[in-house]
Amino acid sequence: MNSEPLLIKNVTICDKNRHEPSDVWINQGIIELVEKHIEKPGKVIDGESLTLMPAFVDMHAHFRDPGYTYKEDITTGSKAAIKGGYTTVNLMANTNPICNDDQLVEQNFNKAKALGLVDVFQTCSITKDFNGVDCDHIEQINSPACKVISDDGNGVESDTVMKKAMELAQKKGLIVSSHAEYKSISQVDTRASENQMTQRDLRLCAQTNAHLHMAHVSTKEAVRMIADAKSNGVNVTCECTPHHLTLTNQISYTVHPPLREQLDIEALISAINDQTVDCIATDHAPHSFQDKEKGSVGMSSIEIAFSICFTHLVKKRIISLMTLSQLMSFNPARLLGVHKGLIQKGYIADLVLIDPMAEFEVNTSEFFSKGKNTPYTGKVLYGKVMMVIKDGVIKYENGLVIERSNHG
Repeated sequence: MNSEPLLIKNVTICDKNRHEPSDVWINQGIIELVEKHIEKPGKVIDGESLTLMPAFVDMHAHFRDPGYTYKEDITTGSKAAIKGGYTTVNLMANTNPICNDDQLVEQNFNKAKALGLVDVFQTCSITKDFNGVDCDHIEQINSPACKVISDDGNGVESDTVMKKAMELAQKKGLIVSSHAEYKSISQVDTRASENQMTQRDLRLCAQTNAHLHMAHVSTKEAVRMIADAKSNGVNVTCECTPHHLTLTNQISYTVHPPLREQLDIEALISAINDQTVDCIATDHAPHSFQDKEKGSVGMSSIEIAFSICFTHLVKKRIISLMTLSQLMSFNPARLLGVHKGLIQKGYIADLVLIDPMAEFEVNTSEFFSKGKNTPYTGKVLYGKVMMVIKDGVIKYENGLVIERSNHG
């Protein structure tokens, strides 16, 4: 690490532990001092009227690489992530070929590393090629860039297969991320589909003591079951998305699981406040215009996820900015095992400068993502990402991504 020291002055810092004025001094990519009136050498950043937060960590994103790079690729996904304040992302396995092994994990990890914008973890499949029956390949997953296994987009319907996968994952120290959906049931009742598989997975988790992570939880019943399981010592964590926290099925937009009702949103927010929900993950799902027109599910969200949550949750005083930092930075960093997520001496200097007063209208022509698919187009959001620092180096500033080739 040969980065120039950075001194951030006159800023308000906010992480899960504190929200207060301070200076921050960064040296060799690490936070060295957090106190008022620091006088140290380095490039000075004036943080007047801005808020400094730990950069965001996304447990659940799709960069479509390899195989669907007309929708997104590692480069465009990384640029979109850094614009949104993210410096760490965990990518799903529904690529082409499906990610079953270390080779593809390392391929995506190395592409991202060469680019130098975000740290990429790559999820492997629970069942080989999402076939729903064979999970023996889990024993061969050894790459440190794979922390999670998931058949995201598909529920593992067989109890026997899911239990075996959990047993293998438990031995390997891998997180099992469940897309809770029985396809046969969801054709008639998507709520029952999610709830019944959530119940099944929690039961298997209790039997195996694997680390189960419930992806994109969307129903009041599912989050209640997760809360009950946690209180009984089951090794489960969960995430919800910005869209399931802020949009109801009153708007016509296809995501997976579908948008729910206001009572579900209220239950998810209550579960955030009692710490049942561990993190907010984007489920960034970019599509081409043609694919979205044909019915592809999901939205491009990583560039505006923080602003959505800030506008609809923090600005309305539903949750605090400290809580949002815990959900978007500290908790997912802890799940992925990276020393990020706090503004504290010794932590990696992955940071984001926010202007909480800045408002902007969502304009997808300004997205770095290839995916322009979002129901937030034209909506006014608050809390704009002004600068992103990764490993003590400025990577995004005033709308521009600063690539490695630009600064040597």
